[in-house]
Amino acid sequence: MHVPDGFINAPVSAAAGLVAAGAVAVSLRGARRELDQRTAPLAGLVAAFVFAVQMLNFPVAAGTSGHLLGGALAAILVGPWTGVCCIAVVLLMQGLLFADGGLTALGVNITVMGVVTVVVAYALFRGLVLVLPRTRRSVTAAAFVAALVSVPASAAAFTLLYAIGGTTDVPIGTVLTAMLGVHVLIGVGEAAITMLTVGAVLAVRPDLVYGARGLTAPLKLRVGGELVDARPAHGTGAPAAPASSGSPKKLWIGGAVTALVLAGFVSFYASASPDGLEKVAADQGIDATAEEHAAAGSPLADYGVEGVEAERLSGGLAGVIGVGVTLAAGTGVFWAVRRRKTPADA
Repeated sequence: MHVPDGFINAPVSAAAGLVAAGAVAVSLRGARRELDQRTAPLAGLVAAFVFAVQMLNFPVAAGTSGHLLGGALAAILVGPWTGVCCIAVVLLMQGLLFADGGLTALGVNITVMGVVTVVVAYALFRGLVLVLPRTRRSVTAAAFVAALVSVPASAAAFTLLYAIGGTTDVPIGTVLTAMLGVHVLIGVGEAAITMLTVGAVLAVRPDLVYGARGLTAPLKLRVGGELVDARPAHGTGAPAAPASSGSPKKLWIGGAVTALVLAGFVSFYASASPDGLEKVAADQGIDATAEEHAAAGSPLADYGVEGVEAERLSGGLAGVIGVGVTLAAGTGVFWAVRRRKTPADA
């Protein structure tokens, strides 16, 4: 759902930019309470993973594809404040390096794909976790529902901005119906990816899943065919597996390798069909005012490496570079804003 330049007029794009800048500034302050020396690198990994999975467009209807937005996944894994920052880092890297999502529309994209998805998803997730039984299955189920709802919410937010500042004369009711219709389907894919990823991390390091902290009853883990309580990590109140209080290095390495494989290899097999917004824009004539991307001349534009003729190699290299740059940028930002360890924490 990357909005290109030209879909939304300059005044509304500027206003959305101010909203996005304010949201990111507030989120950076909030992220300080969510991150420490142990979790800051994992937040950078989440940003890189979202970048990688966004390259994997999946078919949702005839001639239409979708991809992960990632707001729900990031919020549940590393916290809502950090989640907004994760998506902002991803969108910034995509816009500057890969000409994906307009630069003048960067504020629109951060607001729609980052702020709205995180706020909607995490609020719904927390509400469900409070009323569902305190088990791992309930956490993953809540993640599924939250991610599912966050995608059409994002589509509705775009439609609202388009109603205020759209640059073509298209009935808003038509745009809303088309956007919600296709993005409900995309939301199912988003929900499945989010549920599977959250479930995988819960299975090995539940103490590192932000959304599973502070539960009034411990998570249940299946050990030897029986459900047992996960042991809380020392001093955090977070549920953890028996050996989960150590370094998260193995999880970080596994996640980084997975992101590199997805972006560098699996992305070649992604659907080539236009995504939900592109399809609606083409069908409704919204794309008539689309402008050429300011970074169209980037050596990595359109997720290929300039000068590399082999399509598979070009796309794979671009994906690997994107994961590496996003990982470095995200880790650097989150390490800088993390909460420093004090003598009282020792």
